[in-house]
Amino acid sequence: MNKGEAGQTAERVLRLEAINRNQMVMRVVDVERLVAEDHPVRAIWARVGRLDLSSFYAKIESVDGVAGRPAWDPRLLMSLWIYAYSQGVSSAREMGRLSEYDPAYQWLTGMKEVNYHTLSDFRVAHKGALEELFIQVLAVMSSEGLITLERVMHDGTKIRACASADTFRREDKIQKHLALAREHLKQIEEAGEEEVSARLAKARERAAREKLESLELALKELEKVRADKSGQEEVEKARVSMTDPEARIMKQSEGGFAPSYNVEISTDATAGVIVGVEATQAGSDYQQLVPAVDKIEENMGRPPDEMVTDGGFVSRENILAMHERGINFIGSMGDGKNQSAGQMNRRGVAEEFHPEAFSYDAASDTFTCPAGKLLHYEDKEERPGRTNHRYRAQASNCRVCPFRDKCCPTNATKGRTIVRGVDHPVVAAFINKMQTEEAKKIYRKRGAVAEFPNAWVKSKIGLRQFRMRGLIKAGIEALWACLTYNVQQWIRLSWRPMLAN
Repeated sequence: MNKGEAGQTAERVLRLEAINRNQMVMRVVDVERLVAEDHPVRAIWARVGRLDLSSFYAKIESVDGVAGRPAWDPRLLMSLWIYAYSQGVSSAREMGRLSEYDPAYQWLTGMKEVNYHTLSDFRVAHKGALEELFIQVLAVMSSEGLITLERVMHDGTKIRACASADTFRREDKIQKHLALAREHLKQIEEAGEEEVSARLAKARERAAREKLESLELALKELEKVRADKSGQEEVEKARVSMTDPEARIMKQSEGGFAPSYNVEISTDATAGVIVGVEATQAGSDYQQLVPAVDKIEENMGRPPDEMVTDGGFVSRENILAMHERGINFIGSMGDGKNQSAGQMNRRGVAEEFHPEAFSYDAASDTFTCPAGKLLHYEDKEERPGRTNHRYRAQASNCRVCPFRDKCCPTNATKGRTIVRGVDHPVVAAFINKMQTEEAKKIYRKRGAVAEFPNAWVKSKIGLRQFRMRGLIKAGIEALWACLTYNVQQWIRLSWRPMLAN
């Protein structure tokens, strides 16, 4: 029968497997097979299991024979956080969501659900024990030859605080908000539990009390900020955040300014392992070198043989401090010419009358100015690592000098002064050392070692902004990130090669 005779042939009906998502499925799950044998979550579980967690277990109150539900094993919670950070997850809520379907989380928990409150509380409740754990991991990596302390590279990185620039206020605004917060807390306490449930009433009171404490801390931090200011106008303009008072406005590497903490990280050059970490409020780095060495010694039992830093950490005080501790210090040190030129320009001194234009005669211990007048020795000032000798011209010569407006326009009564600095022998030796090819070669390796962990912590672990507020909690979060980084390096350098064999 042809098409014309039948009119139209029947269409071919395809039989396909239907996808029905509106159903419940029960299936057998082999938890042990959820992740492969070489999955990093297995390495984390094994590594944490071989550490001494007694400090964590000591705080558990749930015991056999006493009413109450079992506590979560600190080994599990520790492993969950390390794995989560290694995947760029720092939210307890997100971890709770992932544990519902992600195989790695399910493998760790044995298909059980861990409440995000439990995870969140665990992250901040064991600062001392976490520091001990960090040291234990360093001891393991040191025993495997991954840490030698022969050379340590140090650098700081700015990480944004859990606060916006809009929360920064001056004292008058903080006082107003503080008065309102006190009145609000008083009203909540007087209202009691008549209108709301007991649980909600306690939550409201806790929130009001935390806000009050934050504002009270803001006033204390404001005094610290003012102490670092110079000039009445700057003191009056001083501001702090009302939500994270311990945060400071800092310059960012990508440009601009933002509320931040400065995280100082020390990295052993042997295998790139972080041997020290500390969160600070300091916007500049030069005062953080000695504390960094102290932290390394605290963690490792001895100081490093050599410290390598960028120019932000190099000062005469630090050069002397490293020498006293027997540490070979490598770092970039400027000659101060740009700073001197800036000072001269601000004073209105013409370039042809900058200090470099004055000639010094060691035999007579005098300077001669470009106009041919002598400047005689006046006095000296002792500073750490340097002695400044001051020379001054006669005021009578300067008053009649035709170049006065170019040479010393802001000095109306006295003659022009020149300072001749003489470095301490240790400082002079450091400057000479940094001119050698050997020191330059070492310094050129600094960026690859010191800046790599900073980039990893921000890009891989995702710590570009703290989730918790306050200096202590920021330090805890930085410690979690660096602990995770070290465990990741151990997996790469030790566990995977061992597994391959």
